[in-house]
Amino acid sequence: MVGAGVAGLRAAIDLAEAGEVLVLSKLELTESATQYAQGGIAVALSDEDEISLHLQDTINAGDGIVNAEAARVLVEEGPDRIQELIEWGTQFDRKGTRLTFTREAAHSRDRVLHAHGDSTGREIGRALHAKAVTLKNISFCEFEFTAGLHTEGPRVCGVKLIGAAGELHTVNSGAVLLATGGAGNVYSNTTNPPVATADGVAMAYRAGAEISDMEFVQFHPTALYVKNAPRFLLSEALRGEGAILRNAELNRFMAKYHEAGELAPRDVVARAIAHELEVCLLKDPVVYLDLTHLKENHIKARFPRIYETCLKYNVDIAVDLIPVRPAAHYLMGGVRTDLHGRSSLSGLYAAGETACTGVHGANRLASNSLLEGLVFGARAGQTMRAEMESAPAASNSPGQPASPQSEAGMEPLVREIQQLMWTHVGIVRTRKGLTEALQQLQRLQEKIPPLGSRRSGEAANIHTAALLITRSALARLESRGAHYRTDYPEHEDARFKKHSIVGEKGVRFV
Repeated sequence: MVGAGVAGLRAAIDLAEAGEVLVLSKLELTESATQYAQGGIAVALSDEDEISLHLQDTINAGDGIVNAEAARVLVEEGPDRIQELIEWGTQFDRKGTRLTFTREAAHSRDRVLHAHGDSTGREIGRALHAKAVTLKNISFCEFEFTAGLHTEGPRVCGVKLIGAAGELHTVNSGAVLLATGGAGNVYSNTTNPPVATADGVAMAYRAGAEISDMEFVQFHPTALYVKNAPRFLLSEALRGEGAILRNAELNRFMAKYHEAGELAPRDVVARAIAHELEVCLLKDPVVYLDLTHLKENHIKARFPRIYETCLKYNVDIAVDLIPVRPAAHYLMGGVRTDLHGRSSLSGLYAAGETACTGVHGANRLASNSLLEGLVFGARAGQTMRAEMESAPAASNSPGQPASPQSEAGMEPLVREIQQLMWTHVGIVRTRKGLTEALQQLQRLQEKIPPLGSRRSGEAANIHTAALLITRSALARLESRGAHYRTDYPEHEDARFKKHSIVGEKGVRFV
C-alpha cells in the first residue's frame, strides 16, 4: 500500500487476510489529506434520508458525466462502511445516543456526519489505524518515498523507494495499491497538505497506466487568506450552518450567481468569488465569510479546530469577517480504475483521490471523498485478496546509496510550475492561457533533475501532473463542472459528455 490515508488503511485491513501487507508513508503515518478533512462524511443513514436521494445528489453535482454505477456502489455500500467504522471505535458526533447529521452544499438532505465538530478525517484515520495495528500481517514504514513502480514485463510487481537516509531500494510484491492522495501542490494556492504532490498519478502514468479526467480539479471556494498564513480550509459546513459571503464592499453577492446562494455547488461558488475578486479595484482583494450573526457558543462548539486555527492568525471567526479566497482542493481525475480498484496495468490498483472511477464526474459532491476512500479502498483490498492467492511473497532488496544531488534548484522550479498553473490552468481557463502553460511546462522539462531525492521526485511528479491537467483541459472544448473555459462557456454533450484519457499521443474521450 502506497499511502496511509483512509483508502490505503481500509484496503490494508481487508487485504491482511491474504498475507503480509506493507503500508508505506513518505512522512509520518498521520500526515495525509485524511487528517485535514474537516467537513465530514456523507452517508444516507438518517431517518429522513434515502440512498436514492444521495445517489441523485451525487449525479447532479457531477454535471453529466458521473459513472452512475460507481455512484450507486458508493451510496449503497456507504452505510455498511460507516457502521463498520462505528464498531471499530470511531466517535462520530451525537445528540444523546443518536448520530447528528448536517447539510452541505448541493445536498438535498442533512446527511453529513462529523466527529469532534470539524476533525472528522482525523478521527476516521485514528480508528482505521487502531484497527490496522491489531492485524499481525500489516506492517508500517514511515519516511519512505515511493519513487516509481517496479515492473517485470507487463505486470507491476513492486515499488522503487528512497529511504529516510537517501538510500535507493526496491520492494517486490504480488501487487501494488496506490492511495497517495491528490495533486493540490500542483497549484500555488491549495488547502492540501505538502505531501499531496500527485505521486501516484505521475508514477502510474510513467509506467503506462491510463489516466482519466485530469482537467477536473476542484477549487474550494473558501480558504483562509491571511499574509504569511497557510491556505487553511474553511469547511463548507460553515455555510451549511448559515455563514454568508460578502464581497470587498461587504455586500452579499451569491444570489446573483445561483438560486441556492451560498449553498450552490462548489464550482459555481468558486467562480463567483473569482469574478468578485476580478472586478474589485483593490490591490489584494478578498471576499469575506461572515458568521457574526450566529451564536458564538455554537460556532466554538461546532468548529473548534477552525476557531482555534484562525485565532492563531488573529481572526476570531465569531466576531470578525474572515478573509477568504478559493484554493485548489481536490482532483476528480486520476489513475483510471474499474469498480474494484483495478488499473489498466496488471498488478496495479488504485483507490481514493489517486484513482478515477468516474464517481465524482466533473465536480465532487461535498463530503463524498472520505466515503469514496472507505468504499473503494475496501473493494480494492477485497479484489487484491482474491486475485493474489498465487502471487509471490513480498521481498526487499538491499539498499544502494543514492547519487549525490543538490536540492538548490528544486523550490524555485516547483514555485514556477505552481504559479504557472494557478495563473493559466486555474478556476477560469482560456485557449490562450492553456497554450501558454503547456509551452512553458514543456520548456521546464529540461530543468527536471534525475531522481536522487524525495524532493526531486516530488518536483518531477508535480511537473508530470501539471502537463496531464493542462493537456486534458486544452482538449475539452467546453465548460463542465470544475472545468470552465470562457472561450467555450457551454456544454458540448455530443462530443464531450464523456471521460478523458490522456496519454503521450494526446487526449481521447470515451
